[in-house]
Amino acid sequence: MDKTEAHQRIEKLKAWLKKWNYGYFVLDKNDVSEAARDQIKKELTELEKEFPEFITPDSPTQRVGSALSGKFAKIRHITPKQSLSDVFSEEEFRDWEERILKLVPGETLDYVSEVKLDGLNISVIYQKGRFHKAITRGDGVYGEDVTHSVKTIKSVPLELNEVGYVKLDDYPVIEVGGEVLMTKKSLEDINAEGGQQFANPRNAAAGTVRQLDPAVSAKRNLEMFFYSLNLTEKSKLPAPNSQQDILKLLNDLGLRTEPHTAHHTSLKSILSEYQKWEKKKDSLPYIIDGLVVKVNSLRHQKLMGSTAKSPRWAVAFKFPAEQSTTKILDIEISVGRTGAMTPVAILEPTQVAGTTVSRATLHNEDEIERKDVRVGDTVIIQKAGDIIPEVVQVIKDLRTGKEKKFRLPKECPVCGGKIIRPEGEVVSRCSNKNCGAQHQQQLELFVSRSAFDIDGLGEKVIEQLIDAKLAEDPADLFTLKYEDLMQLELFKDKKTQNLLDAIEKAKLVPLPRFLFALGIRYVGAETAELLANHLHLKTHSVTITEEQKRDQMTLFAEPAASKKADVAEISTLIEEMKKMSPEELNAIDGIGDKVAESIHEWFRDEKSLRLLKKLEGVGVKLLMEEQAKKSDKLKSLTFVITGTLPTLSRDDAKALIKQHGGHVTSSVSKNTDYVLAGTEPGSKYDTAEKLGVKIIGEEELKGMVE
Repeated sequence: MDKTEAHQRIEKLKAWLKKWNYGYFVLDKNDVSEAARDQIKKELTELEKEFPEFITPDSPTQRVGSALSGKFAKIRHITPKQSLSDVFSEEEFRDWEERILKLVPGETLDYVSEVKLDGLNISVIYQKGRFHKAITRGDGVYGEDVTHSVKTIKSVPLELNEVGYVKLDDYPVIEVGGEVLMTKKSLEDINAEGGQQFANPRNAAAGTVRQLDPAVSAKRNLEMFFYSLNLTEKSKLPAPNSQQDILKLLNDLGLRTEPHTAHHTSLKSILSEYQKWEKKKDSLPYIIDGLVVKVNSLRHQKLMGSTAKSPRWAVAFKFPAEQSTTKILDIEISVGRTGAMTPVAILEPTQVAGTTVSRATLHNEDEIERKDVRVGDTVIIQKAGDIIPEVVQVIKDLRTGKEKKFRLPKECPVCGGKIIRPEGEVVSRCSNKNCGAQHQQQLELFVSRSAFDIDGLGEKVIEQLIDAKLAEDPADLFTLKYEDLMQLELFKDKKTQNLLDAIEKAKLVPLPRFLFALGIRYVGAETAELLANHLHLKTHSVTITEEQKRDQMTLFAEPAASKKADVAEISTLIEEMKKMSPEELNAIDGIGDKVAESIHEWFRDEKSLRLLKKLEGVGVKLLMEEQAKKSDKLKSLTFVITGTLPTLSRDDAKALIKQHGGHVTSSVSKNTDYVLAGTEPGSKYDTAEKLGVKIIGEEELKGMVE
């Protein structure tokens, strides 16, 4: 980037951040998440570091807080307020520690960590131990007088405790700082009333503090935690020597502190605490977005000092952002197993929810047009459905005029086949049923964990098998020989034998996973299981190995005493499916018209039938043993699982729910009884909150079935 481009980008970033800050801090609105804003601010900081000649005093990187709203009286802070510097990775955190150690050579540091509360920073002034004023952070020098609102918060004492022999009159002026916040439950209650809707607890807390009527504030159950203390020279209170002393003195005075603080003597200890809270953050009744780490000794703090806007001795170590901003470098087309053309944004790599993301789905042409996504745009991305990154918003204010609109090609980029858009559908498709990309995707689905689960058959290996014409269809995988694999790149003796063993073992496959592996349009893992549970195929008993039995443990409540298992031949499946009409399929709870028609057509298609017969010919058998049922404690209850659970895998959680009569679906609706949520729960969690669906954790689920 040359100087002219850098200057233009800096000016656009500054303008956008000023606009965002005004909306967030003054109007209590946030159309764009704070995580996305952090990324924009980080980009601006890095550009200003590279081109310091473009730094101006009014840059958002040079300021503390924000503009004042003008609604309330301005009050000057006794001590100017500062903002904490942010770090977003272990590497950045280590760099911070390295910098501050250089400021106190030869000294040994210890630290205090506090969970970083997502609320509104407030300073409260006590005169002679009695509540006097409450002030917002504002621009760091002046704040707004919100005494009338903060005074209604029950966790803010109107009179401090006497400490030791020091009487209230000997507390001339004490200024304490903390965070006013709202719990997630209180936000739900407010939004349920049907009035003004708040996007998150932080906005709700800020909007409540700025209410002109203190009765509204009192009704909304705000809370406050304190973490800083400034004493005047005339104070007779014991002078603290450390952050730990400050927290203890705040408690002695009757000021509530957040209980989840920890003392650390090593970087390893801090990182362990960070990782613990990254996993447990959703267990708290209020939102936290990281750890605040402070040098414990006040003597060390004084030696380190501050920059113009931030203390050097403290840092906000933020959790991985669930949203981020980046640039679209290009838009490519991904061809799916049904020929679906999915536009994919190629991105400047960025961190989202702890992983590096360089590609994101744009779904279809209509979505691109609706969001007006262009190559060169700065966009906000997030993890969709817990896994797949998607572009959620374009930041149009940052456009330069050089961005290019996307046009879907008329021919498939893989096979050159004609691209069509069936009437009534939003997705365009490749019309060539022999398209190589479709073939690749079908094979990848077939061997995936939720299907035949063949370890060692990844994307690159499948690509080599197709190129060598060794896998014209999925059944060919079961005819692969040692010499076939040894001719492929990177295949050696041990790897070849391991893959052949995995393929042989996969010939015994549970019916639901077999149905899913076929790649029938609209039939996902949940639908495949619904269909399998409805089918009653002729079975016969076979002997299975101990290893096979372990591999199918999700089908057994306890290890089976016998090595026998009931299996069905694929021909019996064909017979049963040929008997079923679309109406009968539609009658299965959870299978709609479109899905029923798709299943019906697939089992009458000549190509499909040839594949089924070929799979039977190579020895594939359908395992019919059902999972033993333990109880009906979850009977008729529908669950959706989202996020990472503490101890259970997603498959284990599904198995547990089904063992006790429950049902698991993939999307949240008003008919969902419970959402089982772990860490980083994604959009399903938000949908559940909007619909009023009860959200539980792993321990609550276990309690329901005990």
